[in-house]
Amino acid sequence: MTDRRRINGPPGGSTTVVFASSLGLDGRPMERPLRTRPPGQLRKIFLKTGLAPSASGSAYLELSPSNTNETYTSLAPSSPALKLTCTVHGPRPLPRSAPFTPQIQLSTHIKFASFAARQRRGYIRDASERDLAVHLETALRGVIIGDRWPKSSVEVVITVLEGEEDRWWGEESGGGTTGVGNVGGWGMMNVLSGCITVASAAIADAGIDCLDLVSGGVAAIVRTSQNRHMPPDEDADMTEDGQKGQLQLVLDPAPPEHQEIFAACVVGYLSSRDEITELWLKGNTPGPTGLSICNTQSQMSEIGGLVDKAVEAAVAARLVLEEAVREAAEIKVGQHTRDKE
Repeated sequence: MTDRRRINGPPGGSTTVVFASSLGLDGRPMERPLRTRPPGQLRKIFLKTGLAPSASGSAYLELSPSNTNETYTSLAPSSPALKLTCTVHGPRPLPRSAPFTPQIQLSTHIKFASFAARQRRGYIRDASERDLAVHLETALRGVIIGDRWPKSSVEVVITVLEGEEDRWWGEESGGGTTGVGNVGGWGMMNVLSGCITVASAAIADAGIDCLDLVSGGVAAIVRTSQNRHMPPDEDADMTEDGQKGQLQLVLDPAPPEHQEIFAACVVGYLSSRDEITELWLKGNTPGPTGLSICNTQSQMSEIGGLVDKAVEAAVAARLVLEEAVREAAEIKVGQHTRDKE
């Protein structure tokens, strides 16, 4: 049964026509954006709380686009900027018909806006969004002190206004199940990391007691190449010198900036307690020759180093989280003091 109160758009998305003359290429091929940040540096983070007065707590997070070496003006952005909004509703009592629960009931919802990716997304949550919500609930469940609110519930709702892409949009003309158009691969790792951080800020803004502020961090093993004019389907792993690209362990990877991503790890980390509440590892760790590691001991060593770098990224993101929460607390204390006067 269709919803008569909503005017739905066409089921098939359409792309705006972009003429080659408007890109300013002058016959040159499109160039992949390069990572100009050091391997241990994160993108700039903007985080602010208290944006939704109707909710118990709210927060907004945005990652600035990475600096690129673009020498032309293009109508299509080289890499997107992650934008997330989070609202917290509760704690509120459960219905009388609900059974008694000594712990607070936590529910998380993550939804991509229809315009969050290059390919239009539907209004109903898909499997990837439900999977992200499960990971977020796992990261937050170990942080909230649940026995403070028996027979109560709290709801965390995150809307992804702009998501990360899985690869550079110039590599393919149309999206697929794990292509540029759909967010379902490496870009999901950065989305989950941002969701953990923005949810922690919103929960703190709602005044819910927690053990610590949980922050998200991402690290990845990538292959870098300085050859920007190489066709993507011919010797993609070779540089200008004819050698294979260098393997690097980087923090906060942006998939459009890297030629190939072998493995990525996202963690939810409690800095003061030195605990990990969420761990998601994806991919295969390569060996010194660029092949997948078969030795169990070497593979565990590589995974351990990847997790340590993800924790390092989470610690760096926590600095922004602490500053945003402190700024919101000072504003609330100032308003309370003026009300008393």
